[in-house]
Parts: sequence; structure tokens; C-alpha cells
Amino acid sequence: MGTDHQLTAEQLQSYERDGFLLLPDYFTAQQMQALETVAHDDHALSAGARDHRDQEGRVSRLALHYELPDSAYGAYARCQAVVEPIEQLLQSEVYHYHHKMMMKEPLVGGAWEWHQDFGYWYSGFLFPDMGSCMIAVDRAHKKNGCLQVLAGSHRMGRLTHGTVGDQTGIDPDRVAVVEDQFERVYCEMTPGTVLFFHSNLLHRSDANLSPDPRWALICCYTTIDNTPFNEGAIGDFTKFDRWDADRVDQAVGEHGKRLASEAGA
Repeated sequence: MGTDHQLTAEQLQSYERDGFLLLPDYFTAQQMQALETVAHDDHALSAGARDHRDQEGRVSRLALHYELPDSAYGAYARCQAVVEPIEQLLQSEVYHYHHKMMMKEPLVGGAWEWHQDFGYWYSGFLFPDMGSCMIAVDRAHKKNGCLQVLAGSHRMGRLTHGTVGDQTGIDPDRVAVVEDQFERVYCEMTPGTVLFFHSNLLHRSDANLSPDPRWALICCYTTIDNTPFNEGAIGDFTKFDRWDADRVDQAVGEHGKRLASEAGA
């Protein structure tokens, strides 16, 4: 992770065309190892995770946070290397919406059906001026259910979503038509690779039938002009400090020390 987080004109054009931007080895393997160690040792993360079942009953776990604490996960959601490119892609200053650890465990982790994030978020926001950054904490590949995207599908706008299993997804009959129109890309990612993607990009993932876990931290943002229109919406839509690499590494280390102290108490 360098100090210059400006995307190139070619990268911006690629995102506008495809609705996503994949940047390999954006964070170091050592940084991801530290984050993975914290996440696996964090009983609060595991206890706060919710199960999401696919159509076959397999379960993926999701630990979602709307606040921005001084945790390892909140540190990456504040990270300059994440926030500054998101602001370039959305052409606006952003607020943090939420961040979540996706935990797809070996042999049992479930699939996610075709959906757009804005399909979930539409009930609270007027515009799809929102985006996410997925950070691969460990290796994501086809066999352990890496993310799949339909390149350019964000240009269709929001599609109608309904209930698919325990999830929200688009009509399976429409999926068959949509899949013929766009290239499917399997986003295989080494630890530290990041994927920026638009809130209307169609994406899914297969079940994890491999012996390898697939954990990813996903940080989600909205432009400052696109806050929830309904009262009582969850989230802290205020300006937040952006942390440099040293401050992020420090927060991860401090989180690990807290967990070790709690384990030894």
C-alpha cells in the first residue's frame, strides 16, 4: 500500500465501463495475515455474526458494523487507500455506511445468489451513488466460492429483487436473460487484493466446497448527498478521519493486544 492512492484515467474508465475495478496485491500479505489473526481470535466478531442460508440450506456468516470503532476492521474502513479511490470512483466525498466481515467456511459455506447491493439498500437511499471495497483477507478462488460479477451490468440500473432462500436476489427467470448479455468474471483474489464495485453491479458467489476458508472484509460507502431519506436509519452519516498506513497497522496491532489480554485474563 503506497502513499499515492490516485487511480489512473485508464482505471477510472475501466470502472465506468465494467462497474468494478480489481487491484491485485493492494495490501501486503503480512497486513492480511495480521488482520486474519485478529479476526479469527475475535470471539466478539464470531458471536455477532449472522447466518445467511442459500437455496440449498448452506450457511455463510456475516458480521456487519455501522459504527467506526478503533478496531482492526474499522481501521481499514477509514483507510486512505480505500476511501480516496472510492471518492474518485463516485466523484464525491463519501460517508461510511457500514463494513462487514464475510466468512465462508470450508466445505459448508453457502452461495450468494445474483443480486445488486442497491437491491438491499434501495429502501433507505434515493440514489445508487454508493460503492464498496472488498479486501481479500485470505485467498479467494473458484473452488472456495470467489465473487463472480457480470461486467457492465451496473448500466442496467436497479433491478427488482425478491426473496431467494434467506437472501435478497433478482428473479431467477431474469437472471437467465441477463447472463447472456454480460461477461461473467470470476474475481480470484490473493490476500491483499481489493475489488472496488458499484452498488448496481450484479454479483454472486458459489458455495465453498473446498478445504480453504474464504474471508473478506467489505467496506461500503455512500456519497454525502445520498444519505437515508427515512427517519431512524442505522448508520453514522458524518465526516470521519482517514487513516494512513501506519495508523491502520497500529490499530490492527492494538486490537490484537486487546484480544490477547482478554484471553489471558
